[in-house]
Amino acid sequence: MGMAFIGLGKMGGNMARRLCRAGLQVVGYNRSPGIVHQLAQEEGMIPAFSPAEAVEKLSPPRVVWLMLPAGSITEQMIETLAPLLDPGDILVDGGNAYYKDSLRRGTRLLDAGIDFVDAGVSGGIWGLKEGYCLMVGGEARAVKVLEPYLKALAPAPDRGWAHVGPLGAGHFTKMVHNGIEYGMMQSLAEGLALLRGKEMFALDLAQIAELWRHGSVVRSWLLDLTASALREDAALKDIAPYVADSGEGRWTVMEAIEQGQALPDIALALFMRFASQDQEGYAYRLLAKMRQAFGGHEVKGDG
Repeated sequence: MGMAFIGLGKMGGNMARRLCRAGLQVVGYNRSPGIVHQLAQEEGMIPAFSPAEAVEKLSPPRVVWLMLPAGSITEQMIETLAPLLDPGDILVDGGNAYYKDSLRRGTRLLDAGIDFVDAGVSGGIWGLKEGYCLMVGGEARAVKVLEPYLKALAPAPDRGWAHVGPLGAGHFTKMVHNGIEYGMMQSLAEGLALLRGKEMFALDLAQIAELWRHGSVVRSWLLDLTASALREDAALKDIAPYVADSGEGRWTVMEAIEQGQALPDIALALFMRFASQDQEGYAYRLLAKMRQAFGGHEVKGDG
């Protein structure tokens, strides 16, 4: 059987490494071929230099796993692969796709007899060593075929992966997971900023973050990473106050609106990211102008 792994970036490359190290056959393709050569040499991965070649090197039932940016790049690759696959083959999207896109894509592929599995993957750059959390949606028969790969990617064969539901459920679960992540990160950042602001105590943020890691109710992997970052550079002077959002937070808030669910923490965390991205600050300029207009309050100049 074997698996073709398409997309060997930071996440995909390490996932392919982990599969190879588990003794599983992996055919790898990436648009930039350097990493293909590297993984072939270092891990014994079978190299491919086009999607068609990757599929050709597999025996039925073929499994193709995508780790690509959500949106048009994933859409185009699925369009490329669909004619190359046969009924009974399995296509897995492990990227951060919007679950409604996965429902649409999966339904179309299932009509052609091709199983589509949406796999939400968490673990980041640490997954190679620690294993990945895999939230899997799709038909049970397809997930059964994938079990050896899921067990190898997960932290342990019996934990860290689950078939959470039918088509779309994997990416939906990962979307909400990332929304929760937004809220947790925002809370940690706000709390530590408040500690830093109390200058009379001259609190050591790295010390406190490390303290909280042990026995505290707020201990978490995010706190572990925060403590490590603060040990390296608590001032963060070389880090711009700009926080990107990659889509999942927006989708989570959109889903809450559709359901009529109150998600104030996650929504505010998303809006705080938007505020950090606003280089013009027009709303704040206008607020300052309003205060000047009704109360004669002083306005601070831009220069």
